[in-house]
Amino acid sequence: MSTENPRRRNKERGTGKAAREARKISSLALPSDSLNQEIIKLLQEDGRLPYDVIAAKLDVSPGTVRNRVNSMREAGMLSIIAVVDPLATDYAADGMLGIKVASGNTPRAVAERLSKEPEVVYVLWVSGRFDLLVEIVCDLDEEFTHFLERHIFDAPDIGAVEVMTSIAMFKNQFLLKRHVGHATNE
Repeated sequence: MSTENPRRRNKERGTGKAAREARKISSLALPSDSLNQEIIKLLQEDGRLPYDVIAAKLDVSPGTVRNRVNSMREAGMLSIIAVVDPLATDYAADGMLGIKVASGNTPRAVAERLSKEPEVVYVLWVSGRFDLLVEIVCDLDEEFTHFLERHIFDAPDIGAVEVMTSIAMFKNQFLLKRHVGHATNE
């Protein structure tokens, strides 16, 4: 007769209640799941849409929607946030920086450093000519210049930078798919 604790044995083997719950949560949070995709589409249009309204549109129960949303949030697949419409906000200065990281530094380290700055709204590690693409938005031209002087020019972790200022925005599907479509049709 074994004196080993069966709960500990189940936990170590991944067969206990916690392991079953973890598998259940991960299966509910799959991005390829068609119900999850439909829930996400509705929340992209209106992040404040009540679960009962989503449920009625998708012919499922509000509890199903709540469980799916909570599972996707716990899995890190979904965040519901407020985003400012860039077409409705008239920034005086915005642009994209193509950054080549200096030798001896990593794109991740530079991305993490720049991501802490409130003017930075987008950071992407890319292949090709640049290591990073970084989008900056500022209320004033002087703030944009000041950002470049403080965080980009003469920064030891940046080998080269190409500053591409915005002339006109035609589409910004990345942030506000629904609003951009309406704004460009007017």
